[in-house]
Amino acid sequence: MNVKVNDNVLVIAGKDKGVQGKVLATSPKANTVTVEGVRVQKKHQKARKANETSKIVEIPGPIDASNVKVVCPACGKATRVKHSVVDGKKVRVCACGAVLDKVYSKKAAAKAAVAAEEAPKKRTRKRATTATKTETEQTENK
Repeated sequence: MNVKVNDNVLVIAGKDKGVQGKVLATSPKANTVTVEGVRVQKKHQKARKANETSKIVEIPGPIDASNVKVVCPACGKATRVKHSVVDGKKVRVCACGAVLDKVYSKKAAAKAAVAAEEAPKKRTRKRATTATKTETEQTENK
């Protein structure tokens, strides 16, 4: 199953075809995903305490994982998920080349920032600069 929790997906089949939503839960054994606002079911909820009231709650139901496509955050298109190995880690990739795994993309961005700062900064002595300033001020005052 190529869909993970918190992915944005597009429903491509069924009554809710064309709806985009966030994945709330996955069930790999049953090959189903629960998407926000898709296959909404009504459930009667009984009051459990004296100060509560009974109510009817709308809960999204599970749909088959084959009926959704992951929406790429970079290009914004629904895409089939590809896999590739980047820095020794297997990651999900869009057809446009963007990494779909949010955790890995954050780590990759952090590594790139660290690589940019690899060159050590040239250190200057503060005492030397203040000493030269005070010497020049003293010569000017005389």
